[in-house]
Amino acid sequence: MVHIITCGAINSDIKLFVQRFPKTGEEVPIKEIGRVPGGKSANVAVAAARVSDPNAVAIFGGVGNDEIGKEQINILKKEGVVTDGIKIVDGVESGQAYIVIDESGQNVIHTLFGANNRLDPQDLITTNRIRLIGETKVIAISDPPLETAEMLAELGSKYNAEVLWDPGTKVIEGLPVLSKCLRFVNYLLLNEIEAETLSGYQDLNKATIEISKINEDIKIIFKQGKNGCTYAHNRELLKIPGIDLQKIGLNVVSTVGCGDAFYGVFAAFLSIGHSEKDALLYANAAGALNATRPETRGSPTKLKLETFLKRRD
Repeated sequence: MVHIITCGAINSDIKLFVQRFPKTGEEVPIKEIGRVPGGKSANVAVAAARVSDPNAVAIFGGVGNDEIGKEQINILKKEGVVTDGIKIVDGVESGQAYIVIDESGQNVIHTLFGANNRLDPQDLITTNRIRLIGETKVIAISDPPLETAEMLAELGSKYNAEVLWDPGTKVIEGLPVLSKCLRFVNYLLLNEIEAETLSGYQDLNKATIEISKINEDIKIIFKQGKNGCTYAHNRELLKIPGIDLQKIGLNVVSTVGCGDAFYGVFAAFLSIGHSEKDALLYANAAGALNATRPETRGSPTKLKLETFLKRRD
């Protein structure tokens, strides 16, 4: 039975490893190239599936009727993700991301969204997708078209699911534009830059107050990378400290996909009844472990995650 639905991008990632980022007009040689599956929602789905029971995670998204799309669906199935909610779009390419990564593990990303942008609100009310929405406990929305995110958040609320949203670049639209969706969101995930862009405040407490004017019950998770995360609700802040990988003999290889691993594991542990604090501790560890892997989907299995946390303690 499906307990988690993710919604958003399904991509093929082309990763270019370089010593450093080029200046404008400068050419920098590529040290290594990798082709791996990606897309925020697909990454979140896989991260959740690796710590969940088989077929507990489903994904809603769009792919082209091309080889990239077929390959991504097969990869998701092998990870145990239910793919019945994926829309096949004729005449449009599947999503692709071109990611440049420097020696420190930092990255810049250029994305062709393609078929990802073709999952429309009316697609959510098909018999099969409504069935999945009706049985799920958690809906983790990433980056579908805004109207689709709004519809899914409203449907999730109607069917008593916990609605999570990581709006990413959509924060540039501002609070008034995102307010319709935010009214149905239980957990909002933002990094610190996104929080400032959305609220107008760098201070997390002030950002929380401003966003809560739209939805006074909303719970905000500020993702802070190597510094951990901060949970905010009712003007109270809970800090979850970061993990110093070097202290335990591990190194950062790539930060691509770390936020998605965090999101997927948080959603998974929330869906099986863990407290918010425990779910955040597991999510934080998953993001850290993902950074030690070169692949976008370097998130751990439940066993590896629990072993890592015991080792850290």
